[in-house]
Amino acid sequence: MQQDWIWGLLGGGLIGLGGALLLLGNGRIMGASGILGGLIARHSDRALQLERLIFVAAVIGVPFFLHHIVQIPVETTVTQNLPLLLTAGVLVGIGTRVANGCTSGHGVCGISRLSVRGITATVLYIGAGALTVSVMRHLFGALS
Repeated sequence: MQQDWIWGLLGGGLIGLGGALLLLGNGRIMGASGILGGLIARHSDRALQLERLIFVAAVIGVPFFLHHIVQIPVETTVTQNLPLLLTAGVLVGIGTRVANGCTSGHGVCGISRLSVRGITATVLYIGAGALTVSVMRHLFGALS
């Protein structure tokens, strides 16, 4: 029996827990793109920068720990096409700036707070993503 859904459920639960802890503990929304952008821009106080650095380190470190130390096998379907991967990353970065947030800010935290802005943004970026994948796969033969 395939059990990949358990990892998705566990990961989603941890993301939700992280968002709840940040909101309840500090009164801030857990938007990963905003946290990373603020860390790169370095335009705030040291405590907030440390919080951002810890967040980014955990986002990178926990999967690394689970895969390499605990040795949980991870299978991915990420493309080996580096130009396509870099282009997608740049477009996602631009999209998070245009939308003033990302999936964690709008999708996880916005929807859970019943934010109209968060719900609207989530519907739009999920729709745009589905349309992009459909066009890339069926018209250009990419992503197969």
